[in-house]
Amino acid sequence: MAFLSGNEAIAQGAWEAGAHIGVAYPGTPSTETMEEFAKKDDVYAEWAPNEKVAVEVAVGAAAAGARVLATMKHVGVNVAADPLFTASYTGVNGGMLVLAADDPGMFSSQNEQDSRFYAHAAGLPMFEPSDSAEARRFAHDAYELSERFDTPFMIRTTVRTSHAKTVTEVGEREPVAVKPYEKDPSKWVMMPAFAKPRRVVQAARTEALNAWVDECDYNVREDRSTEIGIVCSGACYQYVRDAMPDASTFKLGVVWPLPKKSLEDFAAHVDALYVVDEASDYLSSHVKALGIHVADFVNPLPTCGEVSPLAIEYAFGKPLPPHEEMPGDVPGRPPALCPGCPHRPVFKELSRLRAIVTGDIGCYTLGALPPLSAMDTTLDMGASISMAHGFELAMAGTEHRPIVGVIGDSTFGHSGLSSLLGTAYNRGTGTICILDNRTTAMTGQQGNPFNGVTLQHRVSREMNIERVVKALGIEDVQTVDPHDVAAVRAALKAAIANDDLSVIVFRAPCVLLDKKNRKPACEVTNACTACGSCIRIGCPALSRDAGNGSALIDPDLCIGCGDCAQYCKFDAIRVPVVKGADNA
Repeated sequence: MAFLSGNEAIAQGAWEAGAHIGVAYPGTPSTETMEEFAKKDDVYAEWAPNEKVAVEVAVGAAAAGARVLATMKHVGVNVAADPLFTASYTGVNGGMLVLAADDPGMFSSQNEQDSRFYAHAAGLPMFEPSDSAEARRFAHDAYELSERFDTPFMIRTTVRTSHAKTVTEVGEREPVAVKPYEKDPSKWVMMPAFAKPRRVVQAARTEALNAWVDECDYNVREDRSTEIGIVCSGACYQYVRDAMPDASTFKLGVVWPLPKKSLEDFAAHVDALYVVDEASDYLSSHVKALGIHVADFVNPLPTCGEVSPLAIEYAFGKPLPPHEEMPGDVPGRPPALCPGCPHRPVFKELSRLRAIVTGDIGCYTLGALPPLSAMDTTLDMGASISMAHGFELAMAGTEHRPIVGVIGDSTFGHSGLSSLLGTAYNRGTGTICILDNRTTAMTGQQGNPFNGVTLQHRVSREMNIERVVKALGIEDVQTVDPHDVAAVRAALKAAIANDDLSVIVFRAPCVLLDKKNRKPACEVTNACTACGSCIRIGCPALSRDAGNGSALIDPDLCIGCGDCAQYCKFDAIRVPVVKGADNA
């Protein structure tokens, strides 16, 4: 037995089933799954540039006969949808499992979406575990089922099942040989002449899955009171058991396809059937589509965000318990860039320039928040460059503020490169800032093509951003240390003044990469005039003295980067000189 998170359990189940290869792009709440899989014996695992590439690598490995695991967060399924839908036609050779980790409540995501709709649309069977024990079992069993039904299997989790730890059985690894590959264009070459008969194969497979799902033991019916029956899946099952301990439940372990006959039998057993879901109407709409009557709640469940036991009790008519409002004097704790973050001076200077800044997904999205308030848009991975081009097109021929796209190194490799290719190809203008902090920081310092660090620390190639950009025909390419405020300011002004497309690579490592060798904290001297210039860069280590308003530096937070000192007009901040180290 072991105490595992859902992510760890999926990695364990895949490993026990003899999975040979793992491919992923990191994204919360899925990241730890591939990180844990990579630690296992006798496996190969890698970070792909993006989720589409990850699934294509996985389909290739499965076609060649290996058992393979691909993992991503829910928005990554959007990127991977192209190969996923067609993989439902081709099927597999070796078993293939795809994790889609959803994020109801948007704890670390730009939207809420329900990946179960993808399983339905693509015709791919999908498991949804309610705890880590089921996560391990479902992941393990998915490989044999994938090979039996000749299709990739999906497994859907939410943030609670991904990260919560429960007691889980663990086993030994099963030795599974790579299956031989046999040439068969009618199966693997999806041009219309071959895709049409494979569509018929897919339809026949769906019929077989419909029969299987009514007989399998992954869906669990629990008969209690016949007054109320509740259909649910995943983490919602845990909430239902807390809120309605006497109700009968039908816990769906397979959420596509649904077991029609079993659900009809369950509905006939209870006086009223309800469906509990979160941030989606997937289950209720699909249960209704089976012709099963679903009762209305006394009060509606939340239509967005996570469900809770309290929300379920309220939905069934139980009044909300009395509660006190939060005191108005409790200070807010908004997220902020880390002390010493190399992105801060870039956003400060963009704010001073009153630029229109199209942003991207990553730590630097926090540049949108006060006091920097330097970002105008964030849409999806790679959108900063494409949207900057759109702004330029719409504002062409008018006097307008500078338009600057901001993207990180990992996101540039994910999808920004193709966006920049489009802008360069179409003779776009404007300024693109690539914030190269030498890692994929927000998801936990993973490797990417532009720092050359692989998941299992194999020998690799470190891609050179400047050379890649110049290869696109972009001539104005600068490399700047973002901790040199004067250089940042000069580079941005020069790029904005350029009538052609300009790219600035701001390169400095994330402060979390090497926390042991940080510099001593900066110090405020008596020369401080309480002007507040340093405070306005938004560093968490800086605050004001409650008495005289002068600057204060928290020595436990300050890493000695010296960014604040460069904004002080009175030389009132002392940056300790460290022998053998660079000082801003």
